[in-house]
Amino acid sequence: MFRERKELGFTLIELLIVIAIIGILATIAIPMYRAQTVKAKLAEVTNSMSNVASAVAAYYQDEGIWPPVTLTTATAIKSTLGVAVPVGVRYIQSVTVAGASGFITFQAANTNESTVDGQTFTLTPSITTDGAISWVWGGTIPFAYRPGTKY
Repeated sequence: MFRERKELGFTLIELLIVIAIIGILATIAIPMYRAQTVKAKLAEVTNSMSNVASAVAAYYQDEGIWPPVTLTTATAIKSTLGVAVPVGVRYIQSVTVAGASGFITFQAANTNESTVDGQTFTLTPSITTDGAISWVWGGTIPFAYRPGTKY
């Protein structure tokens, strides 16, 4: 009498299909993961820029003019505008607030992304007809890493 043998395990083709699926998912997921980690690191930069922009706007509202001199150090920004900027601590390499225009520039660093390190974020102020200040993001940072942008 012949008995049927039960086969245990996976066939080679099933294993190859699983490996192919994992490979396809990895090629999609890894670049997206890297982009999100860079965006998370740049959140510190954009948050600091927002704080500086608020301080520049408050200075303009109080004095009626933009800060009269160009501020190029964290110490100068803190003493003039009253806001601390963590320059050189993590992801901010330098900061500048242009005198007489309110133009703000931050340079990013240490994000481990070659298209971002050494590039700049800028905030350009404009005064609307009702006296409010609106800010426009710009700079040399790739568009995908700017606030409010999607892929």
